[in-house]
Amino acid sequence: MTSEVIRNPNTDHLLTPENSALLIIDYQPVQVSSIRSMPRKELVFNIASLAKAAVNYGLPIIHSTVNVESGRNKPPIQELQDILGLLPIYDRTTVNAWEDVEFKEAVKALGRRKLVMTALWTEVCLAFPALDALLEGYEVYVPVDAVGGTSVAAHEAGLRRVEQAGGKLISRVQFYCELQRDWAREATIPGFMDVFESADGFNPEKAAAAEVA
Repeated sequence: MTSEVIRNPNTDHLLTPENSALLIIDYQPVQVSSIRSMPRKELVFNIASLAKAAVNYGLPIIHSTVNVESGRNKPPIQELQDILGLLPIYDRTTVNAWEDVEFKEAVKALGRRKLVMTALWTEVCLAFPALDALLEGYEVYVPVDAVGGTSVAAHEAGLRRVEQAGGKLISRVQFYCELQRDWAREATIPGFMDVFESADGFNPEKAAAAEVA
């Protein structure tokens, strides 16, 4: 069993740690509490796991909030602060993060065309910057199980709009495996396994199986 020589990670058509970046937008208490498209505990677990995976594989992360400095909103949920606490946060007043100068400049400064984009809500703070980024020639990948909308219909409509514009829908596990690619790359395996269970033992796969049973 011999693995192929590693493809050029900068030009690979699949996501790699060298050609992609993770954008995390507006995972704040008010937004999380308003999600109706999936269980909120599962959503928080999924976005925190996605952030941990990005850290494990060394992806650059752009983290943004809305209206914290104005006092109208609260800082990011603690689960993300625990993982991303040392990173700068781009706080905005704009609904569309792509219309915030500092946020967009930070993304462009990375020099990466593949953007893994997450936000609350799917139909607004994800859809708007995703559509703008696509229009400017970026590739946008949306982990559908790490974003949420104000209803199932709103979430699905937001995803459909992004997909119709050329965005690519993925899952969080697909994201992890696409970055790992080969189990012979042992340095990142412990971090890979770490994303599947939270500190309090919550595991969405086990929870789903229990509901079916």
